[in-house]
Amino acid sequence: MPDAKLPFLIEPGELATQLDTPGLLIVDLSDAPLYAQHHIPGAVWLEYPKLLHSHPPVMGLLPNEDDLSKVLSTLGITPQTHVIAYDSETNNKACRFLWTLDVAGHQNFSLLNGGLSAWTKEGYPVNDEAVTVQASEYPVHYHDEHCVDKSYILSHLNDSGVVILDTRTPAEYAGTDKRAYRAGHIPNAVNVEWTQAIDRQNNMKLKPAEVLSALYEAAGVTPDKEIIVHCQTHQRSSHTYIALKSLGFPHIKGYPGSWSEWGNDPDTPIE
Repeated sequence: MPDAKLPFLIEPGELATQLDTPGLLIVDLSDAPLYAQHHIPGAVWLEYPKLLHSHPPVMGLLPNEDDLSKVLSTLGITPQTHVIAYDSETNNKACRFLWTLDVAGHQNFSLLNGGLSAWTKEGYPVNDEAVTVQASEYPVHYHDEHCVDKSYILSHLNDSGVVILDTRTPAEYAGTDKRAYRAGHIPNAVNVEWTQAIDRQNNMKLKPAEVLSALYEAAGVTPDKEIIVHCQTHQRSSHTYIALKSLGFPHIKGYPGSWSEWGNDPDTPIE
């Protein structure tokens, strides 16, 4: 891994000075045609669906450990590799990948702030060269400190030390936008739409830390609480997970089943 520890949220200018650093792997989660057209020099491509397992109507689940082990090994990742992820849109696919690494216990990773959009708009180089890597052997063992299931949430619905953070749109939260068998939200959940963390005036980067902290604090999302984030399939909420992690929140968990599970279960409580 790199000699100096890289920041969790890395700026394009800083990454540009690190492209040839041994032990660093840049992973691009853009769509395949765009990656083929241009990407950060040396970045390897990861097909986003390989990070997911579905059991319809429940979507967005984690793959089994063996399948994820194959994915990471194909990328050449070892437990010592420092991974930097990005995509070409709003970085929520990159964030889902980093959350997955967190659940797998990987210690060293960063998000490219603003993703490919910020990288190109700030004038850093791209190319279309294919990248080959030497496969590794990466054993995956999931850890539950960053991941919860439906039963965990059911047992913590009235826990004052837990905040369920619904990152969907206000319409989904209110139940007027129905995307499952039932609409609404988990009882006592608070709603902060994931896009509120994005600074559209600054190349789609995360808003400054003090702005983010105030945004979440206003909803009761504070570092002294355990925060459980969810959306429909834990793609959008992965972005919020990484935003909270960038602020130093110590107890954050993702709910991969999200509303695709909760809203399609006739027995779960809904507001």
